[in-house]
Amino acid sequence: MNGANPERSKLVVPSYAEMDEATGAMNRAAASTEHGDPLCCRNEWQLSYFEAFTPKFTLLFRQRGSSVLAFCDRRFDDGKRVLMPIDSSWSYGAPLLGLDPVPMLVDLLREPEMQAEPPCIWISGLTPRGYRQLQLTTNFRQTHSILLVESDPKVVQCSASLVGGYDSYLSRRTGHFRRRLRAAEHAAHGMGVRFERVVPRNEAEARATFARMLAVELQSWKGLGNCGMEEPRPRSFYERMMVRQARIGAGRIVFARHEDQDIGFIFGGVANGYYRGQQFSFVDTWRPHSIGNLLQQDSLRWICEESVFHFGMGPLMDYKKRWTERCEPMESWLLAPR
Repeated sequence: MNGANPERSKLVVPSYAEMDEATGAMNRAAASTEHGDPLCCRNEWQLSYFEAFTPKFTLLFRQRGSSVLAFCDRRFDDGKRVLMPIDSSWSYGAPLLGLDPVPMLVDLLREPEMQAEPPCIWISGLTPRGYRQLQLTTNFRQTHSILLVESDPKVVQCSASLVGGYDSYLSRRTGHFRRRLRAAEHAAHGMGVRFERVVPRNEAEARATFARMLAVELQSWKGLGNCGMEEPRPRSFYERMMVRQARIGAGRIVFARHEDQDIGFIFGGVANGYYRGQQFSFVDTWRPHSIGNLLQQDSLRWICEESVFHFGMGPLMDYKKRWTERCEPMESWLLAPR
């Protein structure tokens, strides 16, 4: 590692409560992070993941200025110690947050407890050949082996620009897709399908909205196959995330309704001009009527009305290709002490 700069201020050790503040350092740092999926770097995602999936692990936070380190400090059965991303399953987020977290990582490893037992460091959310990778290579190539963590499938985040609004976005879709969407919308309107937009503003509203979503999920192909978000850990994760989003009104949920019954929903969140879709489902008997596409359309119209400029759909899947324009791969690196 490069030599420590004596003029750098010390690292602050913030509490979990401080990192969980809706407008706190973690979320501010996430907004300025080089990352293709910034909403997955925020505490709504990261801390909800920790509480739902890995609550027995130990978190490690450091803060300096506008940058934050957010790791899970884990010891494996073979005794190996690894600083891991908090979300180490999907690896959508990043443990290095803000404009200049790499010097903080250098200083963290100079702390006496780290010197006594140097850990391996797993860093997710890296843009291939990006500035963060260059910083890491410059600072760690002499003291650490730098290994690419293979993932299957590779983490590729797909997105589209919403600059210019919904009509501009739609004009870039194929004519065939637009015609099918118009026909489905006309048919759904004739059947009496309508769409309701919901922004939970407090915990009670978030939990009530989530209960409506679960009721739809249980009637979807995912719920009928026991592979949806009604399963215990995903259910805990998404409900916690919705409650956190409600603190700043970040959740965006659209319900499709027919004869006063919910028949579908789409759920995502907004922050700093970005939208990240999370989940959608519809009652399986409505499959022939393109309810999923119509939910996606209404959600896009809504966020364009709010001047959101970036539409993220998360990891690449076939059905997302017609909705998105860019595919941004993200890498994870393992820094292993020599």
